[in-house]
Amino acid sequence: QVQVVESGGGLVQPGGSMRLSCAVSGSIFRVYAMGWYRQAPGKQRELVAVITSSGRTNDADSVKGRFTISRDNAKNTVSLQMNSLKPEDTAVYLCKADVGVAGVGTSAYWGQGTQVTVSS
Repeated sequence: QVQVVESGGGLVQPGGSMRLSCAVSGSIFRVYAMGWYRQAPGKQRELVAVITSSGRTNDADSVKGRFTISRDNAKNTVSLQMNSLKPEDTAVYLCKADVGVAGVGTSAYWGQGTQVTVSS
């Protein structure tokens, strides 16, 4: 009933920039917090950045000053602008949205993930 679809990703050189986008659709009553997580091979999934419906953000220390999260509440989308990318940013990036569905309640929904590779 709720779909979360990421776009963007790919290969970028160290120091480069990339923008990820995520769209939430379906039987939505309200979208609450939205965020980006990442998982590198052999590592646990970690929070990259999260943004509330009112626009308050929280970023991981490792990306502060380099990544910016933003959202469009009218379109139920969230974006992640990534600058000054480093090889250690290489991971699968996943979008997560806390979505309220009428008659069901609020649950976390995840996208399939998109690969970001930072390499020369």
